[in-house]
Formats: sequence, structure tokens, C-alpha cells
Amino acid sequence: QPWRRSACPLRSAVQSDVLLRSRFRFSVPVLQWVQSFSASSLTKLNQRAPPYGWKGLPVDGKHVRSTLLLLNSPHLFTRTSPERCVRCAVVGNGGILRGSKKGKEIDDHDFVFRLRGRRGDEDLLLRVLVLLLSVLLLQSITYVFIPSNLRDYLMISAAIKGRPVASGRDKGDKPWMYFGHKPSQNFKILHPDFFSSPLLHNIRTKHLYMPSTGALMLMTALHTCDQVSAYGFITKDFKPLQFFANHDMKMELRVWASLHDRKVLTLYQGQT
Repeated sequence: QPWRRSACPLRSAVQSDVLLRSRFRFSVPVLQWVQSFSASSLTKLNQRAPPYGWKGLPVDGKHVRSTLLLLNSPHLFTRTSPERCVRCAVVGNGGILRGSKKGKEIDDHDFVFRLRGRRGDEDLLLRVLVLLLSVLLLQSITYVFIPSNLRDYLMISAAIKGRPVASGRDKGDKPWMYFGHKPSQNFKILHPDFFSSPLLHNIRTKHLYMPSTGALMLMTALHTCDQVSAYGFITKDFKPLQFFANHDMKMELRVWASLHDRKVLTLYQGQT
């Protein structure tokens, strides 16, 4: 019998759940790439402000379009074993991992997603736009940018070209100080359409909240991997914290708990 990706744990759980089938949109692109720039996408995305679109960005100029021309793949990673479910671990910044001894378990996955911020940024909690997602692939790191404004397109373009940032707030910055010298396939940028996932998007509160960086990282894994385990994410017994950005953390907590209960992902909830 031929191998079917739908038989892997994540897809199987989604397909067998009526509610989840309407919440997961696997046909929506996760990443932008060279073919993301078209007349139809320009018309649509120019109506929505970042990160949900390109409104206000110099799309027709040398920035957004020229950046996308450097990205030649819509895939986050290459499947080395096409007939095997890809297992991913997603590691948040929660203190729940302290003393958990989960390091080896995490490293045993095919891919490990981790949060990373650029060096020198002291207000990371305030400026989600400069936070990056990192996917650890053996000895190679792929950086996935969140397209919060023009800075992200300028930075990824400069990083791929191996040149200082040409303009904007980061003008003169040397990307290789943050990322090293890596080819274009090591840099990705999320697609604006991906931010409107029914799992985390509420049309009534869209102008108030956007998904947290950790949520975007976990959502990326859920739409690209076949089996996902989440570590270091907020759970129901969390201690109250002050969140400086416009994120609905309690809503995200409920989403992760629900996906865990429905066997879409495995959420580490501490020692039981």
C-alpha cells in the first residue's frame, strides 16, 4: 500500500475531527517565495496592513518584490525520507522546561524549532518584528522571518546577498553578524495569508491582537510537519506574567490545550 501523509498522526487527527477540518487550512501557503508575487496577490495583499498583507510597503519597488525573487522554494525543509512522517519539536521560552530533563527527547526529533532574537535588541518583548524563528536542521540553521514591516524584507535581502542593509532603520547593519554567511535556502519569510489562520484569528479582535511569536512558530510546525511536540509553552497552571505586546496569551493557551486533547500535538505540561 502506498505511503500517505494523511496517515501521519497530525493529519490523521485533523481529518477525523469535523471542527479541526474547518480550522486547519493546509492549502494556504506558509511561506512567501518567488511565485508569491503576482498581479492577483498584489491586489489582495495591498488591502491589508502587515503582517496580514503588504499595505503601505513599496511593493512595486526594489524591496518586497526583489526580496521574494531571491527565495526559490515554498518549502521549509526537504524531506530526506519521503515515505516517513516528519517529527518536529517546538521549544518556547516558558520556564516550565527548567529541570525537566527533556533535552535528549527534544533533540531526538527530526527538526527542532526555537525562538531567537537578533543580538543587540534590548526590547524584544516590545518589538516582535525583529524576533526570528529558527529551525535547527542538523548543523544548518534556517531563519524564518516574520513580515511585520519593511525592515524584515530589507534584512532578509541583505542577508542572502551578503551585504550591509541598504536603507531604513537598520541601514549599515551586517546580517552575517547575526546569521553567518548562508545561501538563500537558509532564509524564509512567512506568508501574510498564513497569519489569518482560523485557529488564532478572530475578525472582531484582529486590530487588537496578533499571534505571538511562539504561536506563529508552533503554527508553522503544525502546517509543515507530520507529528509535533511542544515544549515551554504556556499551560493552564501558568503564573500570571505581564505581556508587553498585543497578544491574547490566554486564547493561545486554550488553543494548545485543545489541540493536545484532540491529539493533534503533544503539549509538555510539566511533571505529572
